[in-house]
Amino acid sequence: MIWTTRPRSERSGLAAIEAGEGAQIVLLHGVGLRAEAWNRQIDALSKRYHVTAPDMPGHGDSAVRPNLTRVSDYADAVLGAFDGPALIVGHSMGAMIALDLAARAPERVRGVVALNAIFERSSTAAEAVQKRAAELDGVTVADPTGALDRWFEDQGSDEREACCDWLCTVAPDGYKAAYSAFAHDLGPRRDALAGLTCPALFMTGASEPNSTPAMSEAMAALTPKGRAIIVPDAAHMMPMTHPEVVNAALLDFAAEVLS
Repeated sequence: MIWTTRPRSERSGLAAIEAGEGAQIVLLHGVGLRAEAWNRQIDALSKRYHVTAPDMPGHGDSAVRPNLTRVSDYADAVLGAFDGPALIVGHSMGAMIALDLAARAPERVRGVVALNAIFERSSTAAEAVQKRAAELDGVTVADPTGALDRWFEDQGSDEREACCDWLCTVAPDGYKAAYSAFAHDLGPRRDALAGLTCPALFMTGASEPNSTPAMSEAMAALTPKGRAIIVPDAAHMMPMTHPEVVNAALLDFAAEVLS
């Protein structure tokens, strides 16, 4: 099975899947998931590059850490998980972390890819996600149905089942902390995007209702070396549901920024 759990190494207090040799690519997953969400990207990218996919704090095999309240706190936690300049690829909240790293630690980032990233949420969208965060108690496992329906609608699949398993086994306090940080962040600031010095790729699905195509296109337009790709018929879990398209774009971008 493609979503089989993989062995971990320890990277500055985070558990991480590592594979391949060469220039570095770091893969950052979203809230409630774990490094195996990148399994298809790990298989494709590790043929040419050294890939590190950490479990975010409080996810997978990484321990919960206190006082992580902002996206930038999670970015700080990731900094020790890789050595030297790298291509940073993030999905959902992982994309927000990747963009924060590119803005605050440009010497460590050769290029950045933001998959299904949010940007300047509407007040209605912000209220909805913050309400969901406030309902988490950090003790009991949250019902995954709402998240799965937003990500996959009502379609059953191996990808949905894998995400259901991860959402049901993530540490409740780690999930609450990450979801709260995600919910109260509107995405990268305009001035931060305008100040990015590395190439940046923004990808999302044409059927994505929250991290919309308009958001990715707006971020790309603000970024000096930005570009956008909108994947037809894809929604939020695009790296899992549309791996061929995502992998092809990542390999092309990696060849450009890591050469």
